[in-house]
Amino acid sequence: MYINITDKKEVQNTGSSGKLVHYLEKENRTENRPEPELWFNGQRSDIEAYEVRRAIDGNRAKLGSHEAKFFLINVSPSRKELAHLKERYGDIGMKEQLKLYTEKVMDEYAKNFKRDGINGNRDLMWFAKLEDHRYYTHKDREVQQGLKKRGEKKEGDQRHIQIIVSRKDITGRYKLSPMNSSKGRNTEHSKKMGQFDRVAFKQSGEALFDREFGFARGLKDTLAHANILKNGSLAQREQLDLLMEADRDIGYDGSFLNGLATEISKDSYTSSIDLVEQITQGLGGLLGTLLEPAAPGVDIVPEKEPRKKKKGYGRGR
Repeated sequence: MYINITDKKEVQNTGSSGKLVHYLEKENRTENRPEPELWFNGQRSDIEAYEVRRAIDGNRAKLGSHEAKFFLINVSPSRKELAHLKERYGDIGMKEQLKLYTEKVMDEYAKNFKRDGINGNRDLMWFAKLEDHRYYTHKDREVQQGLKKRGEKKEGDQRHIQIIVSRKDITGRYKLSPMNSSKGRNTEHSKKMGQFDRVAFKQSGEALFDREFGFARGLKDTLAHANILKNGSLAQREQLDLLMEADRDIGYDGSFLNGLATEISKDSYTSSIDLVEQITQGLGGLLGTLLEPAAPGVDIVPEKEPRKKKKGYGRGR
């Protein structure tokens, strides 16, 4: 699951949202559809583009000319995740499930600010658009190597969600910036601006998908695994190695091991010994659930088979 909050330089979010809204309408202009793909949020699924622009641009009281007025969130399931949804819900059903999932992602976005009165997606002003395609850009290796042309559609299932969320909450009272990285360290700043942990938000979206749709995510496919390999300390990478060893040896409970990887990425373990204890306790409990109590009088220890004599090694040799 790839979840990203786009930098303001790319979105040009200090002015009107009109340019971005127009850009995100591109598939309605270029694809031969019987009906346009409309915008949605937690209340409606039939929102027109002009309503999005008018609402976002009208919710900017007391924001300076240099301040961000909105943010763009990209929610892109992997091909494995999309294939899982398609198999489970069908081509039409998965579309509705992605919209419901987006609402819950925005619940996580709201909770991540840890601010009174901002508890879920209905406390935010946001609008989302389901897109079917992605297009090659000059940044793609295939374009740079001359294998693909800029603007050409990418192959395979490319469905993803684009979300425009206002800087101000639904009441217009509070400023909420996901670019605030205080994570609660600066108490006074957090009271005014809220706090936001972008990595925790992305990880919550990943865990949400697995929980909601019963997706068995491999440890190597987690955001925590990628983050530790890229940015982790030596101790964190050593702890990840221990987790990978447990995954190779046991490998039947991805959610438990993936949760430990998330904790490692948060630097939650002071030593590898603490992690080993967690693994032992967790897997010990899981193993216990697999052993059903035997019926009275039934021996749960299997009888040993008689050892067969090997040729040429009998008595009298």
